[in-house]
Amino acid sequence: MKILACLSLAGGQGKTTTVVLLSKHLAAAGYTVLVVDGDPQSNLTTFLGHEVAPNEPTLLEVVKASVQLEDAIYATEIPNLYLIPSDDGLDNAQEYLSTTGMGAMVLGKRLSPGQGTFDICLIDSPPQRSQICKSIIGAAERIIIPCEATVKGFGSLVRSLEAIHELKDLGASAADLLGVIPFRDRWVGANQTQESRSVIAAMREEVGEAQVLPSIRESEKFKKAISQQATLAELGVPDLAYPFDVLVKRIESIEAIAV
Repeated sequence: MKILACLSLAGGQGKTTTVVLLSKHLAAAGYTVLVVDGDPQSNLTTFLGHEVAPNEPTLLEVVKASVQLEDAIYATEIPNLYLIPSDDGLDNAQEYLSTTGMGAMVLGKRLSPGQGTFDICLIDSPPQRSQICKSIIGAAERIIIPCEATVKGFGSLVRSLEAIHELKDLGASAADLLGVIPFRDRWVGANQTQESRSVIAAMREEVGEAQVLPSIRESEKFKKAISQQATLAELGVPDLAYPFDVLVKRIESIEAIAV
Protein backbone atom coordinates (compact mmCIF):
# COMPACT_ATOMS: atom_id res chain seq x y z
CA MET A 1 0.00 0.00 0.00
CA LYS A 2 1.37 3.36 -1.06
CA ILE A 3 0.36 6.25 1.19
CA LEU A 4 -0.22 9.57 -0.55
CA ALA A 5 -1.25 12.83 1.10
CA CYS A 6 -2.95 15.84 -0.41
CA LEU A 7 -1.53 18.88 1.38
CA SER A 8 -1.99 22.63 1.13
CA LEU A 9 -1.63 25.04 4.02
CA ALA A 10 -4.53 27.34 3.17
CA GLY A 11 -8.24 26.89 2.67
CA GLY A 12 -9.84 26.70 -0.77
CA GLN A 13 -6.81 25.23 -2.54
CA GLY A 14 -8.53 22.15 -3.98
CA LYS A 15 -7.33 19.45 -1.59
CA THR A 16 -10.68 17.74 -1.10
CA THR A 17 -11.69 18.18 -4.75
CA THR A 18 -8.44 16.50 -5.75
CA VAL A 19 -8.85 13.62 -3.28
CA VAL A 20 -12.46 12.92 -4.29
CA LEU A 21 -11.87 12.94 -8.04
CA LEU A 22 -8.45 11.24 -7.92
CA SER A 23 -9.71 8.46 -5.66
CA LYS A 24 -12.57 7.77 -8.07
CA HIS A 25 -10.16 7.65 -11.00
CA LEU A 26 -7.90 5.22 -9.15
CA ALA A 27 -10.82 3.01 -8.14
CA ALA A 28 -12.10 2.98 -11.72
CA ALA A 29 -8.62 1.91 -12.85
CA GLY A 30 -8.95 -1.20 -10.67
CA TYR A 31 -7.01 -0.16 -7.58
CA THR A 32 -8.38 -0.81 -4.12
CA VAL A 33 -8.30 2.64 -2.56
CA LEU A 34 -8.57 3.77 1.05
CA VAL A 35 -9.27 7.47 1.52
CA VAL A 36 -8.70 9.06 4.90
CA ASP A 37 -10.44 12.27 5.94
CA GLY A 38 -7.78 14.05 7.98
CA ASP A 39 -9.66 17.36 8.21
CA PRO A 40 -12.02 18.02 11.15
CA GLN A 41 -14.25 19.94 8.72
CA SER A 42 -15.00 16.47 7.27
CA ASN A 43 -15.91 17.67 3.78
CA LEU A 44 -14.41 14.54 2.23
CA THR A 45 -16.64 12.38 4.42
CA THR A 46 -19.67 14.37 3.28
CA PHE A 47 -18.73 14.38 -0.40
CA LEU A 48 -18.38 10.59 -0.38
CA GLY A 49 -21.91 10.28 1.01
CA HIS A 50 -21.04 9.09 4.50
CA GLU A 51 -22.75 10.39 7.62
CA VAL A 52 -20.98 9.61 10.87
CA ALA A 53 -23.42 8.00 13.31
CA PRO A 54 -23.19 8.44 17.10
CA ASN A 55 -20.45 6.26 18.61
CA GLU A 56 -19.24 5.26 15.14
CA PRO A 57 -15.43 4.88 14.92
CA THR A 58 -13.68 7.59 12.92
CA LEU A 59 -10.11 8.68 12.31
CA LEU A 60 -9.92 9.99 15.87
CA GLU A 61 -10.35 6.50 17.29
CA VAL A 62 -7.78 5.15 14.80
CA VAL A 63 -5.21 7.77 15.84
CA LYS A 64 -5.77 7.08 19.54
CA ALA A 65 -5.68 3.30 18.91
CA SER A 66 -8.99 2.82 20.68
CA VAL A 67 -10.26 0.67 17.77
CA GLN A 68 -8.67 -1.62 15.21
CA LEU A 69 -8.08 -0.03 11.81
CA GLU A 70 -10.65 -2.21 10.07
CA ASP A 71 -13.37 -1.12 12.49
CA ALA A 72 -13.13 2.47 11.21
CA ILE A 73 -13.17 1.64 7.48
CA TYR A 74 -16.44 1.96 5.57
CA ALA A 75 -17.34 0.99 2.03
CA THR A 76 -18.58 3.81 -0.20
CA GLU A 77 -21.07 3.47 -3.03
CA ILE A 78 -18.14 3.39 -5.43
CA PRO A 79 -16.59 -0.04 -6.11
CA ASN A 80 -13.01 -0.39 -4.78
CA LEU A 81 -13.26 2.83 -2.75
CA TYR A 82 -13.24 2.80 1.07
CA LEU A 83 -13.28 5.59 3.65
CA ILE A 84 -12.01 6.37 7.13
CA PRO A 85 -14.29 9.30 8.00
CA SER A 86 -13.84 12.20 10.36
CA ASP A 87 -15.99 14.70 12.19
CA ASP A 88 -15.22 17.76 14.30
CA GLY A 89 -14.18 15.45 17.13
CA LEU A 90 -10.91 14.95 15.26
CA ASP A 91 -9.71 18.18 16.86
CA ASN A 92 -9.33 16.12 20.03
CA ALA A 93 -6.45 14.28 18.38
CA GLN A 94 -4.26 17.38 18.61
CA GLU A 95 -3.46 17.03 22.30
CA TYR A 96 -2.99 13.27 22.02
CA LEU A 97 -0.48 13.68 19.18
CA SER A 98 1.39 16.49 20.93
CA THR A 99 1.88 14.45 24.10
CA THR A 100 3.02 11.19 22.50
CA GLY A 101 6.48 12.57 21.82
CA MET A 102 6.34 11.12 18.29
CA GLY A 103 3.16 12.63 16.87
CA ALA A 104 4.50 12.75 13.32
CA MET A 105 4.97 8.96 13.38
CA VAL A 106 1.57 7.98 14.77
CA LEU A 107 -0.68 7.96 11.72
CA GLY A 108 1.69 5.92 9.59
CA LYS A 109 1.89 3.32 12.34
CA ARG A 110 -1.90 3.21 12.72
CA LEU A 111 -2.42 2.75 8.97
CA SER A 112 0.16 -0.03 8.62
CA PRO A 113 -2.37 -2.89 9.12
CA GLY A 114 -3.87 -1.82 5.77
CA GLN A 115 -0.79 -3.15 3.98
CA GLY A 116 -1.83 -6.06 1.80
CA THR A 117 -5.50 -5.03 1.77
CA PHE A 118 -5.32 -1.73 -0.11
CA ASP A 119 -3.20 -0.69 -3.07
CA ILE A 120 -3.30 3.02 -2.33
CA CYS A 121 -4.16 5.15 0.69
CA LEU A 122 -4.99 8.78 -0.08
CA ILE A 123 -5.20 11.24 2.84
CA ASP A 124 -6.95 14.62 2.82
CA SER A 125 -5.17 17.01 5.18
CA PRO A 126 -6.37 20.05 7.14
CA PRO A 127 -5.32 23.51 5.92
CA GLN A 128 -3.39 24.34 9.10
CA ARG A 129 0.08 23.33 10.25
CA SER A 130 -1.39 21.31 13.09
CA GLN A 131 -0.34 18.12 14.86
CA ILE A 132 -2.73 16.22 12.57
CA CYS A 133 -1.11 17.78 9.53
CA LYS A 134 2.36 16.83 10.78
CA SER A 135 1.26 13.25 11.35
CA ILE A 136 -0.16 13.10 7.82
CA ILE A 137 3.14 14.34 6.38
CA GLY A 138 4.93 11.78 8.53
CA ALA A 139 2.73 8.97 7.21
CA ALA A 140 2.98 9.86 3.52
CA GLU A 141 5.43 8.46 1.01
CA ARG A 142 4.41 10.95 -1.66
CA ILE A 143 2.67 14.32 -1.34
CA ILE A 144 0.43 16.08 -3.83
CA ILE A 145 0.12 19.84 -3.38
CA PRO A 146 -2.87 21.47 -5.06
CA CYS A 147 -2.74 25.26 -4.93
CA GLU A 148 -4.88 27.96 -6.43
CA ALA A 149 -3.38 29.83 -9.37
CA THR A 150 -3.33 33.05 -7.33
CA VAL A 151 -0.86 34.89 -5.12
CA LYS A 152 -2.56 33.32 -2.09
CA GLY A 153 -2.18 29.89 -3.66
CA PHE A 154 1.52 30.41 -4.30
CA GLY A 155 1.98 31.40 -0.66
CA SER A 156 0.23 28.17 0.33
CA LEU A 157 2.64 26.19 -1.86
CA VAL A 158 5.66 27.80 -0.22
CA ARG A 159 4.34 27.12 3.30
CA SER A 160 3.48 23.53 2.41
CA LEU A 161 6.97 22.88 1.07
CA GLU A 162 8.48 24.42 4.21
CA ALA A 163 6.37 22.11 6.41
CA ILE A 164 7.52 19.04 4.46
CA HIS A 165 11.19 20.06 4.53
CA GLU A 166 11.03 20.82 8.25
CA LEU A 167 9.82 17.30 9.10
CA LYS A 168 12.25 15.69 6.67
CA ASP A 169 15.14 17.59 8.26
CA LEU A 170 14.06 16.23 11.65
CA GLY A 171 13.90 12.68 10.29
CA ALA A 172 10.15 12.55 10.97
CA SER A 173 9.14 12.17 7.33
CA ALA A 174 10.52 10.51 4.22
CA ALA A 175 7.87 11.98 1.92
CA ASP A 176 8.75 13.08 -1.58
CA LEU A 177 6.77 15.50 -3.72
CA LEU A 178 4.61 13.71 -6.28
CA GLY A 179 3.55 16.93 -7.95
CA VAL A 180 1.97 20.36 -7.69
CA ILE A 181 -1.47 20.89 -9.23
CA PRO A 182 -2.52 24.44 -10.09
CA PHE A 183 -6.15 24.82 -9.03
CA ARG A 184 -8.78 27.17 -10.45
CA ASP A 185 -6.60 28.03 -13.41
CA ARG A 186 -8.63 30.85 -14.96
CA TRP A 187 -9.20 31.19 -18.69
CA VAL A 188 -11.33 33.69 -20.58
CA GLY A 189 -12.34 31.93 -23.75
CA ALA A 190 -9.14 30.53 -25.25
CA ASN A 191 -6.90 32.84 -23.23
CA GLN A 192 -5.36 32.15 -19.84
CA THR A 193 -5.53 35.12 -17.47
CA GLN A 194 -2.33 36.99 -16.70
CA GLU A 195 -2.54 36.11 -12.98
CA SER A 196 -2.90 32.39 -13.63
CA ARG A 197 -0.08 32.41 -16.16
CA SER A 198 2.35 34.32 -13.94
CA VAL A 199 1.55 32.32 -10.79
CA ILE A 200 1.93 28.97 -12.57
CA ALA A 201 5.27 30.19 -13.96
CA ALA A 202 6.32 31.01 -10.38
CA MET A 203 5.28 27.50 -9.29
CA ARG A 204 7.55 26.04 -11.98
CA GLU A 205 10.44 28.16 -10.74
CA GLU A 206 9.80 27.01 -7.17
CA VAL A 207 9.62 23.23 -7.71
CA GLY A 208 10.84 22.65 -11.26
CA GLU A 209 9.00 22.28 -14.54
CA ALA A 210 8.48 18.52 -14.25
CA GLN A 211 6.80 18.78 -10.85
CA VAL A 212 3.99 21.10 -11.97
CA LEU A 213 1.18 18.94 -13.31
CA PRO A 214 -1.63 19.93 -15.70
CA SER A 215 -3.90 22.44 -14.03
CA ILE A 216 -7.45 22.05 -12.80
CA ARG A 217 -9.34 24.70 -14.76
CA GLU A 218 -11.80 27.00 -13.04
CA SER A 219 -15.18 25.36 -13.72
CA GLU A 220 -18.41 24.73 -11.87
CA LYS A 221 -18.39 21.24 -13.42
CA PHE A 222 -16.05 20.00 -10.69
CA LYS A 223 -18.50 21.01 -7.96
CA LYS A 224 -21.33 19.46 -9.94
CA ALA A 225 -19.43 16.19 -10.42
CA ILE A 226 -18.86 15.94 -6.67
CA SER A 227 -22.37 16.95 -5.58
CA GLN A 228 -24.06 14.69 -8.13
CA GLN A 229 -21.67 11.75 -7.58
CA ALA A 230 -21.01 11.84 -11.32
CA THR A 231 -17.88 11.63 -13.44
CA LEU A 232 -16.71 14.53 -15.54
CA ALA A 233 -17.27 12.37 -18.62
CA GLU A 234 -20.88 11.81 -17.57
CA LEU A 235 -21.28 15.59 -17.35
CA GLY A 236 -20.04 15.91 -20.91
CA VAL A 237 -16.64 17.44 -20.07
CA PRO A 238 -14.13 14.55 -20.24
CA ASP A 239 -11.29 16.95 -21.10
CA LEU A 240 -11.49 18.40 -17.57
CA ALA A 241 -10.45 14.98 -16.22
CA TYR A 242 -7.03 15.20 -17.89
CA PRO A 243 -5.16 16.36 -14.74
CA PHE A 244 -6.42 13.29 -12.89
CA ASP A 245 -5.50 10.97 -15.76
CA VAL A 246 -1.95 12.34 -15.56
CA LEU A 247 -1.91 11.94 -11.77
CA VAL A 248 -2.99 8.30 -12.04
CA LYS A 249 -0.15 7.61 -14.48
CA ARG A 250 2.34 9.30 -12.18
CA ILE A 251 1.10 7.23 -9.24
CA GLU A 252 1.36 4.08 -11.35
CA SER A 253 5.01 4.89 -11.92
CA ILE A 254 5.71 4.58 -8.18
CA GLU A 255 7.53 1.33 -7.52
CA ALA A 256 5.48 -1.61 -6.21
CA ILE A 257 2.00 -0.37 -7.07
CA ALA A 258 0.19 -3.02 -9.05
CA VAL A 259 -3.39 -4.22 -9.38
